Amino acid sequence: MDYQPETIVALATPSGIGAIGVIRLSGPNAIVIANRVFSGKDLTQQVSHTIHFGNIIEGEAILDEVLVSLFVAPRSYTRENVVEISCHGSAFIIESIIKLLIKNGARSAKAGEFTLRAFLNGQMDLSQAEAVADLIASNSKASQQVALQQLRGGFSSQLQLLRDQLVQFASLIELELDFAEEDVEFANRDQLKKLIYEINRVITALIQSFELGNAIKMGINTVIAGRPNAGKSTLLNALLNEERAIVSHIPGTTRDTIEEVLNIQGINFRLTDTAGIREATDAIEKIGVQRTMEKISQSALLVYVFDAEQITIEELNSDIESLQKPGVTMLLVANKIDLLEDSKSESPKDGKTEYPDKLSDFRTSGLPDFISISAKEKRHIDELKHKIYSAAVKDQLNGSEILVTNIRHLEALQKTEESLSRVLNGIDSVTSDFLSMDIKQALHYLGEITGAVTTDDLLENIFSKFCIGK
Repeated sequence: MDYQPETIVALATPSGIGAIGVIRLSGPNAIVIANRVFSGKDLTQQVSHTIHFGNIIEGEAILDEVLVSLFVAPRSYTRENVVEISCHGSAFIIESIIKLLIKNGARSAKAGEFTLRAFLNGQMDLSQAEAVADLIASNSKASQQVALQQLRGGFSSQLQLLRDQLVQFASLIELELDFAEEDVEFANRDQLKKLIYEINRVITALIQSFELGNAIKMGINTVIAGRPNAGKSTLLNALLNEERAIVSHIPGTTRDTIEEVLNIQGINFRLTDTAGIREATDAIEKIGVQRTMEKISQSALLVYVFDAEQITIEELNSDIESLQKPGVTMLLVANKIDLLEDSKSESPKDGKTEYPDKLSDFRTSGLPDFISISAKEKRHIDELKHKIYSAAVKDQLNGSEILVTNIRHLEALQKTEESLSRVLNGIDSVTSDFLSMDIKQALHYLGEITGAVTTDDLLENIFSKFCIGK
């Protein structure tokens, strides 16, 4: 991508009326342009990282009282001269100041152009630049932490280490090609095998981390399903601690999906309450049941709720078997334990009961483990939240591991793994030139992640998704 060192300007804060707006300039003439419209100290004579009070003026007219922050190159976000003008949040004032700055030599910034300049100027690599967008879009503690770790270079450092080790062997194999007629071997094949096994171990772990990383970034898709009147909507309300879904004793009340977000220990779970699973009694209910099955197939976590008082072990086994889907973790929830307890209290005086302890029967019948709750009385709801968190996250999130959250990074890692597998398969049988070609392919794909290898189309595609002003 051709880099034009023009001075760019954009609003860095969200559009709309607010207390203040921050207008950002970046480029070689940022301070000079700002100084032309600023009445106060001479900004060109001030040191970096200072703030100055004054007026923005157009001719004799004062547009606003402002604070101007100076960041002199290379000590700035973009490594260029950067000026940030904090003005009042009137849309009219902001637009007037930006027009005035453009009139004095700046141009409007494109989406993500400030971060693009930071990348082009070596302030950050490409994966760190993408983490900026993820950090802005983060809507939970976990997604914020993952983006921040990537922004700080944890992912990049690991990839760079792998790349440096591969480059060493690639250089030795290239040297062999220069002495092809002498049949000399500079790169020890056993050491190369050992290195590739180690690199593939790391890459495989990164690839496997994408499932959790993407779930944290986007929110974990969680479906609440079960038979009619099992208490699904009551459970949704209990989890959210608000009356979000209509609750009724009439079977089939929920005919379409209801979606809400629940945050558990910093992770967002996108909860979907679904229509009860049964033979539909009308066309509308049939559509609702079909949507339930579709939602289950698309989910990462299925919370299957059953009426502990009414359901039989045979029915429960049948439901579990029919609802199990590849890649979907199922959590069983026995609801309405309050009714079971009411039933036991009606036992005859001789101590014999016609209401057996069904929960014990379920547990001794070979069923998978389940949690018992009363959604109506909100009993054991906190324990259920812990189970939901554990079922989705398991032990994979401890704050220090690196998670892949970007589909572009995942695809590049998968291609790297494929290239290194070809090296392993041919290491004892193919010539150095073929080995060199496959190692170069692996280096290329690793380089695509950090930006060591880029194209104009790639950069445009990445930064076009950023907001204006970042």
